[in-house]
Amino acid sequence: MGGISNRGKEIKRRRHRRQKLAKLATKLKKAKESEKVLIAEKVRNLTPGAGVILAAWGLSDK
Repeated sequence: MGGISNRGKEIKRRRHRRQKLAKLATKLKKAKESEKVLIAEKVRNLTPGAGVILAAWGLSDK
């Protein structure tokens, strides 16, 4: 009867998403223009709040 609660799963997903976004943000600093498009696509697929994140990173038009 054990297992992780729904709240625990949600927290785990958020932490993992935050770690992935941090890695993508560091890659973005060194990325070329074509790589920036790929990073923007990955962020869109990763999180529902992608518009806000991409706007903060300056990638909203890509």
